[in-house]
Amino acid sequence: MAERKNFFLGKGERLTEPVTPSGRKLDREPPYTYEQARARLAPMLDQMMRAFAELPEAAKPKGEVVGGIVLNPEYIAKSYYPERVLKFYGLKAVGSKPTLVTPERRSRDRVPEEKPTTKLFVAGGTSNFRRLLADIERGSIEEAVRGDLTALEQIDPIDAQAKIKGRFSELEVSPLEAVIHASEFRGDLYIIEAFQEYVASFGLKADLEHRFHAGGLCFIRMMAPRELLGEIAQFSYLRALREMPRLRDLFPLRSLKAKAAGNVMLPASPAVDPNVRVAIFDGGMPEGTILDPWVTRFDPPGIGAPVQEALDHGYAVTSAVLFGSHKPGEAQPPFANVDHIRVWDVNSGADPLELYDVLERIKNTLDSSPKYDFINLSLGPSLPIEDDDVHAWTAVLDEYLADGSCVATVAVGNDGEANANAQLNRVQVPADTVNGLAIGASDCEEKIWKRASYSSVGPGRSPGVIKPDVVAFGGCQDTPYMVLAPSSGTALVPQCGTSFASPHALRIGTGVKANFGGSLEALAVKALLIHTAEEGQEPQSDIGWGRVRDDIDQIAVCPDGSVRVVYQGELTASKYLRAAIPLPDEDLRGKVRIKATLCYTTEIDSAHPGTYTKSGLEVFFRPHDARFEPNAMHPKTERFFSQSNLYDKTEESMRRDAHKWETCLNGEARKLGKSYKNPVFDIHYVARDEGHAERQSLKIKYALIITIEAPRHADLYDIIVRKYRNILEPMLPLQVPIQLQG
Repeated sequence: MAERKNFFLGKGERLTEPVTPSGRKLDREPPYTYEQARARLAPMLDQMMRAFAELPEAAKPKGEVVGGIVLNPEYIAKSYYPERVLKFYGLKAVGSKPTLVTPERRSRDRVPEEKPTTKLFVAGGTSNFRRLLADIERGSIEEAVRGDLTALEQIDPIDAQAKIKGRFSELEVSPLEAVIHASEFRGDLYIIEAFQEYVASFGLKADLEHRFHAGGLCFIRMMAPRELLGEIAQFSYLRALREMPRLRDLFPLRSLKAKAAGNVMLPASPAVDPNVRVAIFDGGMPEGTILDPWVTRFDPPGIGAPVQEALDHGYAVTSAVLFGSHKPGEAQPPFANVDHIRVWDVNSGADPLELYDVLERIKNTLDSSPKYDFINLSLGPSLPIEDDDVHAWTAVLDEYLADGSCVATVAVGNDGEANANAQLNRVQVPADTVNGLAIGASDCEEKIWKRASYSSVGPGRSPGVIKPDVVAFGGCQDTPYMVLAPSSGTALVPQCGTSFASPHALRIGTGVKANFGGSLEALAVKALLIHTAEEGQEPQSDIGWGRVRDDIDQIAVCPDGSVRVVYQGELTASKYLRAAIPLPDEDLRGKVRIKATLCYTTEIDSAHPGTYTKSGLEVFFRPHDARFEPNAMHPKTERFFSQSNLYDKTEESMRRDAHKWETCLNGEARKLGKSYKNPVFDIHYVARDEGHAERQSLKIKYALIITIEAPRHADLYDIIVRKYRNILEPMLPLQVPIQLQG
């Protein structure tokens, strides 16, 4: 008789209900009086006007300029955004970045100290800025906007040299990426055309035909001599100018020794679930291979001839998605079929501007195809992420994933042994995605494991600090990742790299989806991979939340003394949702562990990297419904997802770690069973736009996974199933035996 398996429980969303929030107020006392603000800001604004006057007229589209406004650290909450003064003087915030500042004064006579804040990039006509200066000098600021002046700590021009980012090679003429504050809407076309005309005055050509738009930014490629970088950077709407990064080397780790690994026998059966849609964007697939039964090849229109090395890489990555790291013997059927889209051609890696062509092929495919359930990217720019700017690759991917219907695994890159002091070992674009899964590599599949030394490390940008999200087996010299090669038939060849860790993780995700079908949405699959990841001994910046499980039973099956529940649904901006945590009626004996993972996807704003995510969550853990603070409406809260009590956190401290803007929250509580009574999570969805309040926000999807472990109650699963028999439902595999690792 087959052993009974306690599969995780679904329909947790039936345990949720809306709840009325407590009235919370942040006590605000301005650090400056109106007269103090006038005296401080007038000379700053005057100096900025002088800098504007020195700019070439051609660098100011329609006479418009962009200046910098640093908010006082006490005014970074979304409700304190200086919207009234900007609107009154015809100015608009076109971008922002996080920064640190020591304010001249703090409220209530506290000692000034360095604090995190936001620097706004504010655009408008020089006449608009001049009118603001005149009104400040005369003291004729309208009463309705006076309060906003106390929110402004500094006003300064944007230094052209500060727009030139990163390192440049010794090339006399460099391939460049110019980032412009301009949206895709027709109303901003004059800015892009003005940039084209401005650089043309130096004999240069901006390639507008292949430009990209994302989140209020326009990414343009061009060639220019190094001595003209300073001139180009004077264009007022220019956000950043960097040397165009190259595509990553397909096989950067070439020192593996060939090993006698034997052969593999591929199955004759079809994929477990042919309805699961998987896309791999890579170097292509050779024709007529043994993987053909499960692979459909696509060549985007206009792509050049294939390259053998790229075909080898694409074939190896596809092998990893279908079968994982092979062991000699008979392989199990793949979980899903694969669409392999070739985005690498004979120019990739040779043409310094080819990076945009590759991205264009990816974007056009995603825009024109039915929605994929899973996509994998094992290639990308050879570019460590930056804190102040978001790259086009990241923004394009995050925009596609914002609806929460697709899981994307992205390799973090193989520069983990590069110069750490210069942050060259940091995860590479687009692994800073907030809506995808950034995958690092572990060195082996054994119980004792560590990060593969080549695997790039975090932290990521804030929001998105935890990067990589997780690691998966990627191989190393001693235990390589075994794949098929087109020239090897059924013989196995060794590889290693995050290029294989990423599809390895994706394969496990497709396995969960294939076995449980439509009952699990993409976001829940992502949350499950993170929630069940095996904890490691290394820093979170190295391995994220841990190593993805290879055995799907460890994701889907609840061991004795535990129960796992999946909640899936939508959140509405400014509303509170209470999610009950299922426990027995009687107190549980001994220590009880509650672990939870909460994931959501969000629209993004690439012009505002410090406030990149447009949605955030505040989560309040209330473990006991009979314990209250005096005069409180709701039970006391305790720490869970954060290092301090969320209820007491000010917006300033929330911004310091940006915790509520992280798209994945993962935490736990360990308490005596009697310390829990009807525990709940209260989830508050906060929306923002360009760093301030968003008044018309759409709903967002969420997935919440909760595991309760009570070692002294081996029958916990059965108790919960009985108590919630008309609410929670066991999630059973779809008429197929659950697939384990291949």
